Amino acid sequence: MSLEEHPQTFNAITKGKRGISTALVLKIEHQLGLEEGALVVLQAYYDIQKIKEKEIKSTPYLHILSKALFWDTDIEHIDWERRYRSVIQRVFERGNENDKNEIIRFYGAEKVNRALQDSNIRSPYTIYRSNKTTD
Repeated sequence: MSLEEHPQTFNAITKGKRGISTALVLKIEHQLGLEEGALVVLQAYYDIQKIKEKEIKSTPYLHILSKALFWDTDIEHIDWERRYRSVIQRVFERGNENDKNEIIRFYGAEKVNRALQDSNIRSPYTIYRSNKTTD
């Protein structure tokens, strides 16, 4: 059976690094004798999951963050990736523990540490995550 596709294409698809085109789905279904549209459903689930992942990663959980932190801006329109340094600095200067924990969850401890080190906020707020396990 030959689908006239590059092996790299199938490799990326099976690893979830890319979607599959409708044209390729139809070729595969035909070659495997599957009902037309069977794999399109799987592609739709893949597309939905990717959108959900992007939405989850694009903003922190806004219901957790204190409203007073961003009193001077529309929190719905913050570019969380471009403004991460100022967001982290603001939260660690003015926020409570829930605010800080949400920002650490959203950006990750490493990115928060780097942003804090680059700012004038020092040790009492620096997050240390140890890879050591206790026995």
